[in-house]
Amino acid sequence: MDQKKLLQPIKRPRLEAPTSMYQVSIRGPIPNGPMQPRPLIALLDGRDCSVEMPILKDVATVAFCDAQSTQEIHEKVLNEAVGALMWHTITLSKEDLEKFKSLRVIVRIGSGYDNLDVKAAGDFGIAVCNVPGYGVEEVADSTVCLILNLYRRTYWLANQVKEGKKISGPEQLREAAQGSARIRGDTLGIVGLGRVGTAVALRAKVFGFNVIFYDPYLHDGVEKSLGITRVYTLQDLLFQSDCVSLHCNLNEHNTHLINDFTIKQMRPGAFLINTARGGLVDEHALAAALKDGRIRAAALDVHENEPFSLSTSPLKDCPNLICTPHSAFYSEQSVTELREMAATEIRRAIVGRIPDGLRNCVNKEYFTTGSVRPPYAFPGYPEGMNGAGYPFPNPAAAAAVAALGGVHSTTMDQHPAVSHSTPHSTPHSTLSDSSIHNMAKPENSEVH
Repeated sequence: MDQKKLLQPIKRPRLEAPTSMYQVSIRGPIPNGPMQPRPLIALLDGRDCSVEMPILKDVATVAFCDAQSTQEIHEKVLNEAVGALMWHTITLSKEDLEKFKSLRVIVRIGSGYDNLDVKAAGDFGIAVCNVPGYGVEEVADSTVCLILNLYRRTYWLANQVKEGKKISGPEQLREAAQGSARIRGDTLGIVGLGRVGTAVALRAKVFGFNVIFYDPYLHDGVEKSLGITRVYTLQDLLFQSDCVSLHCNLNEHNTHLINDFTIKQMRPGAFLINTARGGLVDEHALAAALKDGRIRAAALDVHENEPFSLSTSPLKDCPNLICTPHSAFYSEQSVTELREMAATEIRRAIVGRIPDGLRNCVNKEYFTTGSVRPPYAFPGYPEGMNGAGYPFPNPAAAAAVAALGGVHSTTMDQHPAVSHSTPHSTPHSTLSDSSIHNMAKPENSEVH
């Protein structure tokens, strides 16, 4: 009898189902640990998150906004997003940054960050990161391609054939190809010897250019390792160069670095290439120089106002001009690499510490002890994950997450889209000329 009782199953007490969504689950923690609310990461000015999702889906909820200004960003993102990814089609000023209540990190999908107030972000305790190492080969190759087109007139000759013009005999050819020049022996002046500037220098040497560069922030000896020549003022570079190529960041100190005054310091008939930032060139001054022949030809991949429209630009009636749509950085491989690197930086912020755990934070110097939002780690992850704790940044954010129970979905369509944007970005270096522009030393030597 006692044996039969022992063999009978023991009845467990009946447990009532939870009466509210906030009641603790009767199942207890899952094997991999307790469920935690995931931080919300927003792609501000795009729709496609297909590259970012595989990198972030296990640690965050990813949503897209597809906005061109903060007025188009959903209130849910403004209140709850703790991380943001952005191309350069949206601008974030101090006033825009104030609208984000929980933001802790912004990653620019690209290396230039002139569309973002990094100092204000630092004052708010928001880390700003960039991706300085992508697309170097593409921008360098595009730059050399533009240089070759200016020297050999390939673009214009091809258009003449396309338009049906028949060229025969030396006289007609001389007229059609007027302005073509030999490369070997000419001097290429590179303004800013960062990653792209260095890559351009190495390629240009193969074509027979004498390469000189100006970059006041590099240590002595770089020129010896590359077998090129260094000059120590912008005036010297402009005076000595047959072709000038810009590869530098844009900031408040070097806007319109190429202007009417500096153009007059260039050799008559020199070429100009800009694949860095449009604001480096005063387009009105360049238009005048092209029309009167002081600059023989110019190639611009970047423009003061983008997306670029030639019909409304000061350059619309200029001869000997090639304009491309901020595409020098682009290849299928480079864009995938760029997006993966940006998403990986966001992941570092989530599973590490801000700003110390970030690889490419550009505004650490602006973090202050009195920041409105102290640079704490991300909320939503248990103490000890990868050796770091994750305190909530402020009581309001903690209360919001607790109340919502982490109800974000990784289905991006649940977050409203507003308007479409196009990616633009690419790497470069920084420069200054104390006699013309008194520039502060930048955080990073690269652009795009």
